[in-house]
Amino acid sequence: MITLHHVPQTRSFRILWFLHEAGLPHRVSYHSFAGKALRDPAFLALSPAGRVPAVEVGGEVLFESGAILEVLAEGHAPALGRAPGHAERGRYLEWLHYGETLAQHLAQLTFHHIALKPADRSPVVQKLEALRLRRALEGLDRALTGDFLLEGFSAADIMTGASAEIARRFVPFDGLDRVTDWHARLTARPGYQAALAVDGPAELYLQERYYD
Repeated sequence: MITLHHVPQTRSFRILWFLHEAGLPHRVSYHSFAGKALRDPAFLALSPAGRVPAVEVGGEVLFESGAILEVLAEGHAPALGRAPGHAERGRYLEWLHYGETLAQHLAQLTFHHIALKPADRSPVVQKLEALRLRRALEGLDRALTGDFLLEGFSAADIMTGASAEIARRFVPFDGLDRVTDWHARLTARPGYQAALAVDGPAELYLQERYYD
C-alpha cells in the first residue's frame, strides 16, 4: 500500500493525480498548513524540508515530486513513464521536470499574492514573475504539437499539467491555444477528476484568479 502525505492545492496533487491515473492502491494522509504539523519531528523524518509530498512505498520514503513520479512510473505504472532506453526518455525527463520551471514562478506569485500581508507584497515582483511565468508557458505552447507532451499521455503531462492548472490563476491563457486545449484535455480525464474530488478543502488558492 502506498501512503501519500498531502496538503490540498500543492505539489502533492501531482502524486494524487498519478495514483488515480495508474489505479494504484493507496491511502492519503492529509495535512494542513495551519499549526505546526509539518514542522513536527515525526513529519520532518519523512520530509526534511517539512513539505509535501512525501510518499511511503515499499519500506522507502520519497519526498521530491519529480523523483516520486519517476520511481512510481518505473516500478508500478510503466505506461505512464518512459524507461531508460526508450526513444522518448530524454524528452520525457525534460518535460517531467519542466513542471518545476513553472512552479518556481508560481511559488513567488503565491508568496506575493497570498502568503504575505498586503502591505508587504511587491507589485514589482508580482508583475515580473507573472511575465516570467507567461514566457515559460509560451515555451510550453510552442512545444505542444500533439494531444500530449509525448506520443501518448504520461507522467510528464501530470507534472507539468498540475503546474499549468495553478498557473491559470496568475496569468491568462489568451493566445496560448495549444496550452488551453491541452489543459482542457488533461482536466477532463477521469484520473484528474477523481484526484480533484479527494484533494481536500482549499487552503491556498481561494480565488479563481489573481490578476486583473
